[in-house]
Amino acid sequence: MNIKNVDYPISLKEVFRAQQVVYQSINPTPLIYYKSLSNLIGAEVFIKHENHLPGGSFKIRGGLNIMHHLKQQGITEVVTFSTGNHGISIATAAKMTGIDATIVLPKGNNPEKNQRIIDAGANLLEAGENFEQAAQECMRLQEEKHLHYIHAANEPHLINGVGTEFTEILKELPDIDAVILPIGGGSELAAAVTVLKAVNPKIEIYAVQAESARAAYLSWNAGAMKQAPNHTFAGGFATGSAYEIPFEIYKDKLTDFILLSEDEIREGIYLAMSHTHNLAEGAGASTIMAAKKIGKRLMGKRVVLQMSGCNESLNCICDVLNQYVKKI
Repeated sequence: MNIKNVDYPISLKEVFRAQQVVYQSINPTPLIYYKSLSNLIGAEVFIKHENHLPGGSFKIRGGLNIMHHLKQQGITEVVTFSTGNHGISIATAAKMTGIDATIVLPKGNNPEKNQRIIDAGANLLEAGENFEQAAQECMRLQEEKHLHYIHAANEPHLINGVGTEFTEILKELPDIDAVILPIGGGSELAAAVTVLKAVNPKIEIYAVQAESARAAYLSWNAGAMKQAPNHTFAGGFATGSAYEIPFEIYKDKLTDFILLSEDEIREGIYLAMSHTHNLAEGAGASTIMAAKKIGKRLMGKRVVLQMSGCNESLNCICDVLNQYVKKI
């Protein structure tokens, strides 16, 4: 794979290597068929429940893999930036491997996600008004204290670790037609392309993102990395730019990109609650709403929707319930 600044291969072979690390600490997540969602969308719909993992999201797979490699290199302290799930992953995996972690998050971040980082034993620092400003502070801190810097997306070990999700899907359901995945930094989309397209190039891969944080969409549409305003409430989408390594992997491998409004993201949370009885966060539930939005394209197909995480704020969940549940 010809990507600049990549010092470790990203491949199906490396995903299989990552399995040996990841499954020391986690079990495969459920892949569940939902009749009511299938009726709603007009397809055979399965949910991959990554929200059942430690830390509440798929990110722990990448965190475990990268921490394993850093431990082998003798790294003892790391720093990273996040809007929550990546930070939770690094904090949790760092604790498991005996590495000290500092997580930089933007001010006003989801308090439930912040608490999970604290509970995992990491140092939490709030800085900047958004994801990009938190990243700048993270880099400053790395230079000042000589910590090992972990990027939130441009990390081969993260991508290879996350790829284990898709080997699980293919093992259980080898004849899928399409998958729909949320995108923030893009590590999961890159992992899906790495695994699924290597096994079956005909599998359709759809990305879903917030209209109000559409940098990845604009980048994909232009064929070159772009930046864009980032105003979504959904932390899993809240990035203002595409990132080189994931982008180079997925840029010409996607079937399409689906954008959701803030209200549509909230409706996705409601659909997740009503059809699966899971409290998914905005990005985590977005795939259901995206599938509903493009139902005609999915009709009759076997489709896997990823529920990426469950770390939504209680205030948001209450707002969704007030908006969509009929008052008795």
